[in-house]
Amino acid sequence: MNSVLQQASRIIVKVGSSLVTNEGQGLDHQAIARWASQIAALRALGKDVLLVSSGAIAEGMLRLGFGGRPTDIHELQACAAVGQMGLAQIYETSFRTHGIKTAQVLLTHADLADRERYLNARSTLTTLLRLGVVPIINENDTVVTDEIKFGDNDTLGALVANLIEADVLVILTDQRGLFSADPRKDPQARLIAEAQAGDPTLEAMAGGAGSSIGRGGMLTKVLAARRAARSGAHTVIAWGREPDVLTRLAAGEGIGTQLTAATPRLTARRQWMVDHLHTTGEVVIDGGAAQKLTREGKSLLPIGVIAVNGEFGRGQVITCVDEHGKPLARGLTNYASSEVRRIMRRSSADIEGILGYVEGPELVHRDNMVLL
Repeated sequence: MNSVLQQASRIIVKVGSSLVTNEGQGLDHQAIARWASQIAALRALGKDVLLVSSGAIAEGMLRLGFGGRPTDIHELQACAAVGQMGLAQIYETSFRTHGIKTAQVLLTHADLADRERYLNARSTLTTLLRLGVVPIINENDTVVTDEIKFGDNDTLGALVANLIEADVLVILTDQRGLFSADPRKDPQARLIAEAQAGDPTLEAMAGGAGSSIGRGGMLTKVLAARRAARSGAHTVIAWGREPDVLTRLAAGEGIGTQLTAATPRLTARRQWMVDHLHTTGEVVIDGGAAQKLTREGKSLLPIGVIAVNGEFGRGQVITCVDEHGKPLARGLTNYASSEVRRIMRRSSADIEGILGYVEGPELVHRDNMVLL
């Protein structure tokens, strides 16, 4: 197995809380210094590297004296605010040794759910890379709520990979990769060296919770790989304490688990629609419309809509679900929810007479839609 990192020009490296904080004992300065050194080596090879780092909440827990991860959202936000100070400082110091500037970038799902903010985030990250800066990215836990949080930084890493059209997402974890069973419980478990991202059998292998410090288990990493693959990005899951893991991967060595993307790259607009973890509303479509969308690649017309759930405005991303509630597609709607309720089950020729104007004959045009 040859590592996909060898030919990659843009790489996302994600490190988990247990690695960054040495299982909650405090920020691991030596480990962070080693990753910074390896990233500096990748940059010397002409590769763009962005770092998605967990650890702010874990560091804040330590500084504030929490014995375990708080469940109260405001206590979590307080831990993040305190821990983010130390996290940013150590990364800045570690990279400065190599003459590399860093930037702290905090994101919420709302930043990527809004088209304008999505483009702003994309432009900021690409500009930082052009200026030779390594972005250090984390979820903005100080303001996040249950409705907008990514839930884990594996997902955040995949979303950033989609956002800036990365070639590879490297997830450094406290396991040596994905195993056929939990190696902590089953001595017969074997390492999965290579597989296709999105293979449903991988999710069964990856079941189980993560550490008490972080939120992600192996399942979140497998799901992140599936999400990253939607934009053509491959994923490598490897042990973060493997000596020179990043530089060896870049040299072509096969380490850990490599999950390859089978799908071609999506356009930036379709990536943005796919990456919506939450949409403001959905339309339920009949069987005929479902077939035209999924099998014929047609646009969604108002006549195919049988129900509207939630509230949304014109130009927002909505989910199209079948009569059983299964999500089929996401797309930009030409009409607000209040208008869709008036024109659903009606011919496109009736739209102007009902609404007084026509934005288009389609509710969602096929060019503004991506199948799930």
